[in-house]
Amino acid sequence: MPHALGFSSRREFLHVGSLTGLGLSLGGLFRLQAARADLKSFDHFVGTAKSVIHIWLPGGWAQQETFDPKPLVPVEYRGDLSAIDTKLTGVQFSEKLVKTAQVADKITVVRSMTHGEAAHERGTHNMFTGYRPSPALTFPSFGSVVAHELGPRANLPPYVCVPTLPAPDAGAGYLGSAFGPFVLGSDPADGGFTVRDLALPGGVDAERFAKRQQLREAVGRHFQRLEDAGAVAAMDAFYERAYALVSSAEARAAFDIKAEPDAIKDEYGRNQAGQRMLLARRLVEAGVRFVTLSYGGWDMHGKIRDGITNTLPPFDQAFAALITDLDRRGLLDSTLVMASSEFGRTPRINADAGRDHWPKVFSVVLAGGGIKRGQVYGASDTIAAEPADSPLSVADLATTVYHCLGIVADKELMAPGNRPVEIVDDGTVRKDLLA
Repeated sequence: MPHALGFSSRREFLHVGSLTGLGLSLGGLFRLQAARADLKSFDHFVGTAKSVIHIWLPGGWAQQETFDPKPLVPVEYRGDLSAIDTKLTGVQFSEKLVKTAQVADKITVVRSMTHGEAAHERGTHNMFTGYRPSPALTFPSFGSVVAHELGPRANLPPYVCVPTLPAPDAGAGYLGSAFGPFVLGSDPADGGFTVRDLALPGGVDAERFAKRQQLREAVGRHFQRLEDAGAVAAMDAFYERAYALVSSAEARAAFDIKAEPDAIKDEYGRNQAGQRMLLARRLVEAGVRFVTLSYGGWDMHGKIRDGITNTLPPFDQAFAALITDLDRRGLLDSTLVMASSEFGRTPRINADAGRDHWPKVFSVVLAGGGIKRGQVYGASDTIAAEPADSPLSVADLATTVYHCLGIVADKELMAPGNRPVEIVDDGTVRKDLLA
């Protein structure tokens, strides 16, 4: 339990616990721990990345039609799309990645991602948490671990999902709801976009809001004496976060995508991919530590050429704009961008002109936040069926991302039943990925 609360030893925990006789309740202890963790995140931060933008592409995108084309193999393997040159000598992307090809010198393409989960739910859990699914324990997502370890910054939630929770696996797992994401609830691409919980209810002015907050705090103090302190601590964190959002001018400004110039909106694209990535940039610029955004549907079992033609160009425009925008603002070196999916697609085109699930090898794209610029990491074999060089496991990817954030991946967190669980089990920092 001492480690779960962020104290380095049982002796330190008992020393603080002895203050209870002087009026510090266990609920107060949890709040003290939260404040301590937040200070610790500023005082001891050693990572190269201050924030992460995780672009989630649900369904399993095809490596062959995106970042790992195979132009020299027969058409039943390579598909109908051609390949184009990029800014990196000898490196080609799909013909639908025209703009991203021009920022290839700023990103790293991993062509050797691999795991063994071919079902959507299992692959998604793996890629969001760094763990294969377990019936005994629900693991926390990257964003929730970051919220737990680094805490909030600048009156903003540490972890935000745009526009909705992309999967149950993107939640807090055994860490509890206090470390779950703030979910927008609406799409920034919609004309009437508003963020829930950032405005006071009708008929409630600032004075009335303050009185309600005082009343809730009084009621909370009463229930702290009656209820389980752990549950109260989680609710306290939830309410404090909610009050901070509603009362914070910084939060309202961060989410106000309408404040962006028209030229920037056009650069990203006035569509779901563009406006979601633009909002993600606004959020990390304001101080949000981890943003997960989802885009598209990539489960293309049939007519993959049509699916890619419709879905990939908006991603291409938005992704290239995001990388360019972060770089010119001086934010790319401190913002790690990761584009990933639950798995790739089969080497051979099927009878429906599509591709089926294939976790043995697929592509992930990384940029910024301490990641090396302008490289292709690893390789798939001739027909994109297996890794041919430097296979990258999910645990190694997760460990490397956490390393960039200054989080030690083999640190033990406390799961229910006082069970110590490493943030990532048996992962290695892949130094070849780092700048």
